[in-house]
Amino acid sequence: MRQLVDMQYERNDMNLARGKFRIRGDTLEIIPAYEEAAVRVQFWGDEVERIVQLDPLTGEMLADMAEIAIYPANHFVTSKDKLDAAVNDIRVELEERLAELRAGGKILEAARLESRTHYDLEMLQETGFCSGVENYSRHLARRAAGSSPWTLLDYFPEDYLMFVDESHMTLPQVRGMYHGDMSRKRTLVDFGFRLPSAMDNRPLNFEEYEDHINQVVYVSATPGPFEMKRSAMTVEQVIRPTGLLDPTVEVKPTEGQIDDLLQQIKERIERSERCLVTTLTKRMAEELADYLSEMGIRNNYLHSDIQTLDRIEILRDLRLGVFDVIVGINLLREGLDLPEVSLVAILDADKEGYLRSNTSLIQTIGRAARHANGQVIMYADRITDSMRQAIDETNRRRAIQDAFNKQHGIEPQSIQKEVHDITEGIKTISENRARYQVVRSEMSRADMYRVVKDLEGQMKEAAKSLQFEKAAQFRDEIFELRRLLVLEEKVLTPAAFGAEE
Repeated sequence: MRQLVDMQYERNDMNLARGKFRIRGDTLEIIPAYEEAAVRVQFWGDEVERIVQLDPLTGEMLADMAEIAIYPANHFVTSKDKLDAAVNDIRVELEERLAELRAGGKILEAARLESRTHYDLEMLQETGFCSGVENYSRHLARRAAGSSPWTLLDYFPEDYLMFVDESHMTLPQVRGMYHGDMSRKRTLVDFGFRLPSAMDNRPLNFEEYEDHINQVVYVSATPGPFEMKRSAMTVEQVIRPTGLLDPTVEVKPTEGQIDDLLQQIKERIERSERCLVTTLTKRMAEELADYLSEMGIRNNYLHSDIQTLDRIEILRDLRLGVFDVIVGINLLREGLDLPEVSLVAILDADKEGYLRSNTSLIQTIGRAARHANGQVIMYADRITDSMRQAIDETNRRRAIQDAFNKQHGIEPQSIQKEVHDITEGIKTISENRARYQVVRSEMSRADMYRVVKDLEGQMKEAAKSLQFEKAAQFRDEIFELRRLLVLEEKVLTPAAFGAEE
């Protein structure tokens, strides 16, 4: 119990939750801060008699365990010596900062900082933790001021290879994380909410990020100037195994664009194909979606307020034919693999800006590149530089692909891809549970364990051959079989299992 408390676990005999434990007689129950399942440790005197994993809600036993490791409930748990040293350093920094604020006439900020920091220090000394403890991470980790924080990259071996997917979007985010964090922290420090050392609890800045890189491959259909300048080699992957060409691009005037769009959509619906429509504003997207509904077009509106899982289900429904059209703003870009989509319509394509830049247009055009009849229609009254660059690049790639197909006698074919349900894994487990309930009544206890043993072998073989999804399915089946055995209290020890065999 003392060790658990030192690791920031809280004793609560009434409400067992994550990061808490309770004692009932000789039984300890704990939910690790990083797990959903609870662990029950039964003692006989000073010896551990049994360790069981159980469902914290229903109390049903899930598995017997030979051993378990319990890790701290908080990332900032440290030894008593380091904590005392950190507290002393915080006091020194506090005095220096208070003197600086008072000299600048910031009496209110100084009083606010003094009150807050003294309270945090008391909590650290009494409990080893305080609210917002991460703001003191530099002192707790015994790092020098301004030094780089520890990140996952520090745990990689020296000779590692990094792939940066969609680098034209990812690299700006790496820069933005640091500057956004600094902007927020600077406000907290200036107004006396935090000590200056709080600014050392931060993401890596871009220069530090580059220092951590050994070898890197930037992957993007639209690489930015940084990637092109820093790369020792540029490799184009333009040819597709299916022989598919980049879509044709057509520019049409904005006058009568909605009527023309409606006609184009109806033609695709007759061929059981799907459409994507991108607009510039949320209001326009909403009004267009409503208008299409009034015209009898089955459509949905994809926007930033929709949760991630709901968004995936909407895209799945588009592929299944529940909808024929999806209207969006900035979400119909990178990462969407929709083989059924043959038309991408871009409204207000000549409104130069972030949503109609060269990069954005090429990425949006790419959403129609999974279909043999892929076509992109840009509605615009003039051709901007971004439009011209995007159209020229698409035509360049299309020419290379077409020449390759003619040279090798390849006929372009649309991608045939199974539609996966985001809840497929949950459904599989439910189906397995029902199936095993039936199978269990027809099998002996020894037969059940032979099945488990065989599945374990298949799971290891699948993992060894890097078929991790298949291995995970075997794991789920094993887990379900063991759960049924534990529920019936027919758990065999290895020795008993060997004797029965």
